[in-house]
Amino acid sequence: MSTSHRFHLIGIGGAGMSVVAELLKDRGLEVSGSDQKESPILDHLRDAGIEVFVGHDAAHVPADAVVVVSTAVRESNPELAEARRRGQSVIHRSQALALAASGMRFVAVAGAHGKTTTSAMLSMALRDAGEDPSIAVGAVIPQLGSGAYLGSGDVFVAEADESDGSFLNYTPWIEIVTNVEPDHLDRYGSREAFEQVFVDFVGCLRPGGTLVCCGEDGGSARLARYARTQGIDTVTYARSGHESADLGGSADVIIEEAHTDGHTASALLVWGDVKAEIHLTVPGIHNLLNACAAWIAGVRLGTDAQTMAHSLAAFAGTSRRFEFKGEVGTRRLFDDYAHHPTEVAAALQQARTAAGDGEVSVVFQPHLYSRTQAFAERFAQALSHADHVYVCDIYGAREDPVPGVTSQLITSHLSRAHYVPDMHEAARMAARELGEDGILVTMGAGSITQTGSDVLDEWAHVEQGSGQ
Repeated sequence: MSTSHRFHLIGIGGAGMSVVAELLKDRGLEVSGSDQKESPILDHLRDAGIEVFVGHDAAHVPADAVVVVSTAVRESNPELAEARRRGQSVIHRSQALALAASGMRFVAVAGAHGKTTTSAMLSMALRDAGEDPSIAVGAVIPQLGSGAYLGSGDVFVAEADESDGSFLNYTPWIEIVTNVEPDHLDRYGSREAFEQVFVDFVGCLRPGGTLVCCGEDGGSARLARYARTQGIDTVTYARSGHESADLGGSADVIIEEAHTDGHTASALLVWGDVKAEIHLTVPGIHNLLNACAAWIAGVRLGTDAQTMAHSLAAFAGTSRRFEFKGEVGTRRLFDDYAHHPTEVAAALQQARTAAGDGEVSVVFQPHLYSRTQAFAERFAQALSHADHVYVCDIYGAREDPVPGVTSQLITSHLSRAHYVPDMHEAARMAARELGEDGILVTMGAGSITQTGSDVLDEWAHVEQGSGQ
């Protein structure tokens, strides 16, 4: 792998794979790839000088290329099958990313949720502070127009994926763990097994590296306590009075005077004798927690504490994280990637704050049959934060349908939730029901983001009707 100059990525249009493709290209390597259908991401990759094929065909694979795959690529894929037949090197996306980051101070941001925002926050704050880090984030950062960037500095910030254990391929200088809340139970089977993979992740730290853990999350707190028994430099953070009992005391960094409204958030960070005020241009207590983790990592990388705190204001959000998509009259539309109950609840609480006295509606597309089956009741509880709830069919992604597992497992636990199989119809129905001054959120990790035009068109029709 280290001597190859050509890489071929199967599923290159995916958020994670496209980032790796751009980074390898920026390293001066020859890069090609394929995906099932056209998308704006493929257009972007072509503009970057990467050869992209639509559809999967064995003829697309250069005979001298290292083939890069994600867990979602099945062995039956004709391109992967051809690479296996030829005996070509086949590596996971995370291994290719580690190659792109070789020789740099690697910061890996992990957790069941919050890792995209935290890694993007850290990246943009470091840039604002005068650093030029390389970046690999699984969402578009608007200021960059991409989730990938190869900087001139020696720091590499990457979102680290625990879903398939691939984050174990990294050797970070700093690890951030935003939470260890059980997910991906189709792979891990139990809370204990899920937590164990994070223990293994901590074992990947370079000697002398730093672990940054959220002290408000029980799993992350337990991980911090374990790491300290191993002599690992560990820094925990939490709001005063919100520490998990598993932390066994106060966090190292205390978040005081936390405040958020519909558009911003602020707090005072206290780390021993150091105090720093942060003012964010994104709302939510969860974003204050994310920002605190980013601040700690920036300080550990050598950035002045006050400069790092000030630079966090440079972060303006990422795509599909409570992203404003448009408004008609007094009704506003947001789109969010939330696909775990905790994320759903946080996004809807953020919507509630932004809506003020207005209503909140959500059109939710569950992601994965296994996740729906494991968390159906918790999803219903999280969705109950909205006034109107529409749930469409499950987005299966890498999974095959499971008999008896449908979105009705969720709606059966929430009396006011509507099960509408077609996501476009669900969006239109939700749009018609929402009153003035309300907020509608399209939510999920699948294709639900495509329904934004349905909502805006429906509202435009309502506005035209009221004006006649």
